[in-house]
Parts: sequence; C-alpha cells; structure tokens
Amino acid sequence: MASRLKEYYAKYVVPALIERFSYDNPMRVPVLRKVVVNMGLGEAIQNAKILDNSQQEMALVTGQWPTMRKARKSIASFKLREGMTIGCKVTLRRDNMYHFLDKLINVALPRVRDFRGVNPRGFDGRGNFSMGIKEQIIFPEINYDKIEKIRGMNITMVTSAKTDEEARQLLESLGLPFRK
Repeated sequence: MASRLKEYYAKYVVPALIERFSYDNPMRVPVLRKVVVNMGLGEAIQNAKILDNSQQEMALVTGQWPTMRKARKSIASFKLREGMTIGCKVTLRRDNMYHFLDKLINVALPRVRDFRGVNPRGFDGRGNFSMGIKEQIIFPEINYDKIEKIRGMNITMVTSAKTDEEARQLLESLGLPFRK
C-alpha cells in the first residue's frame, strides 16, 4: 500500500520542483533516499533494562525493529568500555520511510509544546537534514503511563539533492514546517 506522502510527492512535489529549479530531466528531481532514527542511551551503562524498553518504543514509533549500537572505543571518564551497547538505530526506506515522515509531520510535531517550526540550520551542506526531538511521547503509539523516562531521538533525512536549498525546498514541499 503506497503512502499518502509518496503519492503527494509524485503528483505535486515533482512538478513544483521541476518548475522551481528548471530541471531538464525528471530524474534529476531530488528524492528522499532514507530516514535514519537514532536514540542515544548513555544511561544504559548502569541499567541494561533501559535498552529493551527503548528498543520497543522505537519499534512502535517507526514500525521496524531497531538495531543496537555499540561503543567503538573506551572512555574511562564515562565508565564506557568498547563494545558496550549505548544506543539503537532504525534506517527506514521506501514506504516505511514515507509512513513515518507522514506521521512525524502531521501528528507528532503538532503535539510538541510551544512548537514554532523545525530549525532550518540542520542541513549539512550536501542536501541532508538532521533534527532532534526532545520527547518520544509526542508519538501517538507511546503510552505515557508505561514509559519510565522521557528520552529524545535524532532524525536524519537523506536526500539526493545536491544543495541545501534544493533539499529544503523538497522537505518544505513535503510539509516539514521550518521556522521562519
């Protein structure tokens, strides 16, 4: 089943971007390649139960089971040893990516308190955009009574755009509300 956002992209966003940037070939229009959702769990060093709960919460939010991330090197001041599990990550592509983005834009972000838009300084210079979310409870799948601690997550949107301007126009056209 195709996502609403994917159909919207094909029907409205592609023609608008062709007109705006005057692409000579429709295959040059920037496309969303993947969305990576990452949750750093530094406190998992003391309590391993945090990992299971966070993994289940992320699976509920994204619709895909996350992989656990391990520390690459030891840092004595953080009591961290190489190979310890300190986070979880999901890479979403195709329909899962569009479903997640649709839910993020239309359901989760409007639930953020005092939301004035997404910070536009999250571009990396190559057409990719990263943003942070402070609370996982903005997603409707998360039951507020069953969480033990409020955690944030990082969301990175990887596009095929060559410049930040093209990527911003793509994400804005898809409905991501940037701060003015």
